[in-house]
Amino acid sequence: MSRILTIEDDETTAREIVSELHRHGFQPEWAADGRAGLIRAVSGEFDAVTLDRMLPGVDGLTIVSVMRSTGIDIPVLMISALTEVDERVRGLRAGGDDYMTKPFASEEMRARLEVLLRRARAQPRQTSLRVQDLELDLISREVRRGGREIALLPTEFKLLEFLMRNHGQVLTRTMIFEAIWGYHFDPGTNLIDVHLGRLRRKVDAPGLEPLIRTIRGSGYALNASA
Repeated sequence: MSRILTIEDDETTAREIVSELHRHGFQPEWAADGRAGLIRAVSGEFDAVTLDRMLPGVDGLTIVSVMRSTGIDIPVLMISALTEVDERVRGLRAGGDDYMTKPFASEEMRARLEVLLRRARAQPRQTSLRVQDLELDLISREVRRGGREIALLPTEFKLLEFLMRNHGQVLTRTMIFEAIWGYHFDPGTNLIDVHLGRLRRKVDAPGLEPLIRTIRGSGYALNASA
């Protein structure tokens, strides 16, 4: 039974979606605002998401962008009252898999979702990441560098995964807070510095080429020139 997360602030629309999914054997859950929806979406508990474009707290574009940047690759069906072509393109480029405009027929929504789920099941999922001699196994949760196993705490693993998925790109503090802790702003703490410091000591051990870099005035990057 596929678990579907519906992120929708309009209760009438949400009930319509949830009811349609229930009737056809899905297991839907509803988040009524963007912040709650984002927390659920990145939990890894769902098979697909229906996502309203305009939400209080955190908008749909931000939610799907954070999902993709943190490696959550489940199908996302965006649903919006914004009908302009430019808005559809923005939604798809942000990481949405399909885009429907309101008002919509429940049957079409379900059919589109079923197509996305079939497509996702047919595609092999990425099970490992590699950057130079650094390897991360997404199944066993093991990390190795040069064949040597590195023991990481859960937050360190999540942080390294985010860096590796975006290797070569400069990641701002805000991007990291959004991806790892769900904050949509820099709370002004040394949280990132503490965790990155610990991660560096493990990944960039003495005698090895440093991979994790601080980009002065910009943020952090894995395997990027300062």
